[in-house]
Amino acid sequence: MSDRRPIAPRLLALAGLVALAGVAVRAAESPDGKVVAEIIPVHNKAFTKEQILSQMRTHPGKPYDEAVVQEDVRRLLHTKWFAPGGVKVSTAVGADGRVTVFVEVVELNNIVREVVFLGHQHLSEQELYDLTGVRRGGPLNPAMNQLAVQAVLNKLREDGRYFASVELVEGGKLSDGRVVMKITEGPVVRVQAVDFRGNQAASAGRLRTVLLTSGALIPGVVTPLSQKYQPAMIEEDKRKLIEYYHKLGHLEARVREEVVPDRDDPARVTVVYHVVEGPSYQIGAVRIDGNKAFGEDRLRKVTKLRPGQRYDRDVVQADLERIKQLYGNGGYDVQAVEGVFAVPDRPGVVNVHYQVLEPSPEQARVGTITIEGNDVTAQRVILNELKLYPGQILQYPKLEQARMNLIRRGIFDADNPPTVEVIPRDDGSNFKDIRVRVKETRTGMVAVTANVNSDAGVNGSLVINQRNFDILRVPTSLDDLFGGRAFRGGGQELRLEAMPGTQFQRYAATFREPYLFDSRYGLTTSGYFYNRMFAEYNEDRVGARATLDYRFADSPIWRASFTTRLEGVTVKDVPYWATPAIRDDLGQSTVLGLRLGLNRDTRDSYLMPTTGSVIDLGVEQVLGDYQFPIGTAEYSGFFTLFQRKDGSGKHVLAARSQVAVAGGNAPVFERFYAGGFRSLRGFGFRGVGPHQNNLNVGGTFAFLNTLEYQLPLMASDKLWFVTFVDHGTVEDDVSIRDYRVSVGAGLRVVVPALGPLPIALDFAYPITRSPFDQKQIFSFYVGWFGGQ
Repeated sequence: MSDRRPIAPRLLALAGLVALAGVAVRAAESPDGKVVAEIIPVHNKAFTKEQILSQMRTHPGKPYDEAVVQEDVRRLLHTKWFAPGGVKVSTAVGADGRVTVFVEVVELNNIVREVVFLGHQHLSEQELYDLTGVRRGGPLNPAMNQLAVQAVLNKLREDGRYFASVELVEGGKLSDGRVVMKITEGPVVRVQAVDFRGNQAASAGRLRTVLLTSGALIPGVVTPLSQKYQPAMIEEDKRKLIEYYHKLGHLEARVREEVVPDRDDPARVTVVYHVVEGPSYQIGAVRIDGNKAFGEDRLRKVTKLRPGQRYDRDVVQADLERIKQLYGNGGYDVQAVEGVFAVPDRPGVVNVHYQVLEPSPEQARVGTITIEGNDVTAQRVILNELKLYPGQILQYPKLEQARMNLIRRGIFDADNPPTVEVIPRDDGSNFKDIRVRVKETRTGMVAVTANVNSDAGVNGSLVINQRNFDILRVPTSLDDLFGGRAFRGGGQELRLEAMPGTQFQRYAATFREPYLFDSRYGLTTSGYFYNRMFAEYNEDRVGARATLDYRFADSPIWRASFTTRLEGVTVKDVPYWATPAIRDDLGQSTVLGLRLGLNRDTRDSYLMPTTGSVIDLGVEQVLGDYQFPIGTAEYSGFFTLFQRKDGSGKHVLAARSQVAVAGGNAPVFERFYAGGFRSLRGFGFRGVGPHQNNLNVGGTFAFLNTLEYQLPLMASDKLWFVTFVDHGTVEDDVSIRDYRVSVGAGLRVVVPALGPLPIALDFAYPITRSPFDQKQIFSFYVGWFGGQ
């Protein structure tokens, strides 16, 4: 049967289909590079076309760039005008080859007509706007408004307002036109006490030292300076407590806090930590796996954890670090991890597995060293602290040592400390490049302080110090002078000091070059004048001193030095009844001293050592108006006899012995005297020595000894009790005729406001003494160094 429909309509339909197909083909063409004809927003109601286009970098007349369009999408979403994912872009290429861009948006259904904060008193409206980010005319987003409420609540809690509440009255629905928050700030809640329940392995006093949160300084007395209650700090305290119990071997310890408001004042709370200690675990076996470069016997020599010991997380971490250091010193960058496994049928016992992860069997070597950020400091100053050289085996522990060396120099920003990092090469070579980044900071300092002690009276001190001095960097322009570059950047130190006082005054200028000509030698030079009032005479001394020291590369605990001093000494105001031993040295004398010294120091702390020792040996030949030798030998040893399970609360026995001998013709101002702090307590300053006409003429032989026992009185290790025996003599020749002995006790106090320097208070009484010795029962010192 033939089709008898008219031909013309059929031809027209076919032509339409062909035309539509042509449009579809063009629409499917890639728009990249084609000129944008028009941008058409779709479904926008609250925001005009102009507002949308103002946020876009794609514009009519410019080539279409897909990367720019995607950035436009992110910019539009960032305005928070539209729902998340509510911006999509499509394109159509017209017959003329130009692109029409369609921006389809899904708007949030409303905008904020008004923002109202109710009940706030201590937070300003500007602070609330900054916290919430809510603005009039912006999109009304219920989810964002809830987050804004939480932000305000978090801020109030940070400020210690634990009972604060914030309610979103309006703005929780898309149909709302306002955002209204009702704020109840409540009082600032302060911690009046911190207590513990369930603790047996550790005292409450010791546990308090672990915490960030602390109670009132005086029990029951809460002041505006008392600590605010902050939940975030409580969470950190719980973490620290669990870590502490892990150190004691309680691997299953749990901690829960309870906040107990005061019955009379809810703004005061007691924080109670309920501790479930669990069992203390012992070590069943210690296994080392994964080691290839070193045998197991070698690794066991550097690890301290042993079967039968109490599990101690600190010991484990130290073992892992020593394993890494052993490999690192050999040029291997390894990771070491710990595994703890319960032992079946042996409750309270765990096996510890150390797993060594060796990424490469090839030793690493130092490649290129680059330094960034040193605009003023010379590159050699930083390289001297690195002690790393291209081509040598890369000893990984030296990277951390180098970083700490740079920090200790004090010439870089402490808030953004130096970094030393390894940069592997793209070719997979065993040469590793080293990148050092530093941020320079102000290195000049002016300090005004006051000092007091029973030996030298009261002193004031004005100190001007530049830690990054460069004596050769003379300014070449006004920009150098006023821009902070003149005389800076050489890593040297210049110190100017003025110290007037009641009994002693001193004025000095000191220059120090720690790496002379970039070597292991250091040079310290100083010029000084001081005046001292003694019972026998007054002394003025003006002089200069230079010390050249050498640091041994293979044994950093040893240091050798050579010192020369040239001084003019004036002895004056001598009593008329003084004997020739003093009167013969009246007037001005010239002293030239040449001294060789050797020092060995293994103390674990410079201020308050608990282990280690110091040996200091020296011999000096004095020339000038007097010629005589001086020899000195001093030993100080520190021994920990007892400590708590966590390593704190150390009982320390300190022993010190000093022998000094001078030539028989040494003048009165170069002889030896004893008495006072760090000498023979119980005797006055320079109150021990040979006397003539009731005046101390000094000796040419000194033998001084101290035995001191120190134990803590507080769990925080901020207060110690000491008891001691001082004994020795000062004679006019090498002999022992009048041997002195004193016994006493005292306190060592660390006051946080004074930094790490402790205060020493001592009471001592002489048991045996010479008839002319001067007694002094009480002595004190601020800034005590290293014990007795």
